[in-house]
Amino acid sequence: MSAPPPIKFAIADDHKIFRDGIKMALSARPHLKLLWEAQDGKDMMHKLALKKPDLLLLDIRMPELDGINALPLIRTENPDIKIVVLSMYDDQEMVSKMMEMGANAYLTKTTDPNEIYEAMLTCMNEDFYFNELVNQAVLLKLNHKKNVRQFYPNAVKFNEKELQILKLLAEDKTTDEISQEVFLSPRTVETIRQNMKNKVGAKTIAGLIVYGMRNKLLE
Repeated sequence: MSAPPPIKFAIADDHKIFRDGIKMALSARPHLKLLWEAQDGKDMMHKLALKKPDLLLLDIRMPELDGINALPLIRTENPDIKIVVLSMYDDQEMVSKMMEMGANAYLTKTTDPNEIYEAMLTCMNEDFYFNELVNQAVLLKLNHKKNVRQFYPNAVKFNEKELQILKLLAEDKTTDEISQEVFLSPRTVETIRQNMKNKVGAKTIAGLIVYGMRNKLLE
């Protein structure tokens, strides 16, 4: 059986030392291939037009065009590219803003390289990577709202199997791990998970978990 094609990724960051560090940390990973690197937002947009990566590691503060203004442009022109924000800022308002604009993950630059690699793979396989920083930002934003139903208007009831899967999701279990625990195929678990998100109007797994917490379905 042939190996899957490598994930083509790019780095956009104005600090060469940081770019070099990331390249070195990820160089030994067999499933990754660096496509290009950019030193500012303008350089990034030019290279994006020429060669599209599968995943982009994006800094927030860059000259010419920063990550905040670049993100919606990238999303409009390249909706399939996974975007992992790597920033010095751990402000929850910034985290929430970048995720709402279309980031697939948000990590600080102090994140261990192993977690950066894990986040990249998770984004490619499951669209989003949720860490404590992102989860706290989502919860904080919802706590500022008077009523969660304006985001999740459908009052729903989950069956026993759905509740079991919801609790395992809240424990950060992977699809394969949940599959083994509930005795269903991974594809069936994914279908149930998507149906649950549809029921409550959640766009992400984090949104589904927040719904469960706010409606006392999770302890």
